[in-house]
Amino acid sequence: MIGFAICGSFCTFDKAFDAMRKLVAEGWEIVPIMSVAAATTDTRFGRAADHVRTVTEICGRSPVLDIVGAEPFGPKTRLEAVIIAPCTGNTLGKLAAGITDGPVTMTAKAHLRSDGPLVIAVSTNDALSANLTSIARLLERKNIYFVPFGQDDPFGKPHSLVADFTLVPETLKYALQGKQIQPLLIKHESPKSA
Repeated sequence: MIGFAICGSFCTFDKAFDAMRKLVAEGWEIVPIMSVAAATTDTRFGRAADHVRTVTEICGRSPVLDIVGAEPFGPKTRLEAVIIAPCTGNTLGKLAAGITDGPVTMTAKAHLRSDGPLVIAVSTNDALSANLTSIARLLERKNIYFVPFGQDDPFGKPHSLVADFTLVPETLKYALQGKQIQPLLIKHESPKSA
């Protein structure tokens, strides 16, 4: 059984749902977790209620939506791994600073206290600016593994990084062996400069 946490990078939800479906198809039982923003914010990428419904349908259970529901992960309710996909810059910063103020960060903290692997699929427009120090700090930490990532639009959004969500299952396999999948830095197909 693994945890799959979703944060509010709404433009990557479809990719996260596809990764979730692939893991279910591989036989994983998934406990879904959603940040408050992911579970309650309607955007141009869809309605929050529809996203919660999609996650529930894929996993066959309702997502954990609060700190109380997330706190038992770790010693009480063992998960083989926890995936955060997408992981926003906000969540990266909180993980790097040890801030636990929502269901996703509580799940990560509870899981890491048992030395379980945490897999992070970055999706943030500020990765190569405000969030770079958080990424560096998390790369140094034991039991944290990143899904390979790269610049998704280097000319239009030069600070943005997005993970390749198709590599979530393979990254999980490596993380369960205590290894970081390589290469970590990848090239996305992106728009060319003018």
